[in-house]
Amino acid sequence: MQLIDTHTHIYLPEFDTDRDEVVGRAVSSGIVKMLMPNIDVYSVDQMLSAESRFPEICFPMIGLHPTSVKGDYISQLDTLENLFLKHKFVAIGEIGIDLYWDKTFLKEQIIALERQISFAIGNGLPVVIHSRESFPEVFSVLEEFRGKGLKGVLHAFTGNIEEAERAIDLGFKLGIGGIVTFKNSGLDKVVKEAAPENLILETDSPYLAPTPNRGKRNESSYLYIINKKLADIYGIDEEEIASITFASSTALFNL
Repeated sequence: MQLIDTHTHIYLPEFDTDRDEVVGRAVSSGIVKMLMPNIDVYSVDQMLSAESRFPEICFPMIGLHPTSVKGDYISQLDTLENLFLKHKFVAIGEIGIDLYWDKTFLKEQIIALERQISFAIGNGLPVVIHSRESFPEVFSVLEEFRGKGLKGVLHAFTGNIEEAERAIDLGFKLGIGGIVTFKNSGLDKVVKEAAPENLILETDSPYLAPTPNRGKRNESSYLYIINKKLADIYGIDEEEIASITFASSTALFNL
């Protein structure tokens, strides 16, 4: 059984003391690839260092996280696009709109999202969308690009069935992580209404560890817990759901 963690921040300081061991546990658990979303210009070096340390396992993306969209966002985007010319990235991410922490830069977040989506389409890459407390705003932007080659994943999906169907109709996958194992999340009911072919697996480590590790540092080896939960939801073998999400991830990110 092979799994792909399509969203892990393995390069962050939370893993500085035991990164080798964490990756080792992931590989031992059947995780064959770990995709790394970028945050801003300051996180790139650490991310590329992890790629160099774990070639053919860790794969980088490039993008400006919405919570990093501040007054200098234009210069940050210029820098990140220049880096794209010098290195191979599997996606443009993590990008999007976040209205949970701060609504001050909503206008700039929208502009940054539009620019990065255009960049992704122009380079034939998928986008990895962060949409915390912002589904209406995110969908409004995504609709601008309908039918123009847009593809990607709604990372850490927590929406209702209507929002799931809208995302799928736009050609997106739903990124399913530890939240689906939370007792009162309700995400299991939404997932059950969406075909397995529309899902890909992620941890968002070190965040959002699945039950029974909720509240602790998350890591890619826990992906098997999410895979098992999905197997239980659909009433199919763990190997079958793993095979389906593996194929979807490989196709989306051209791995």
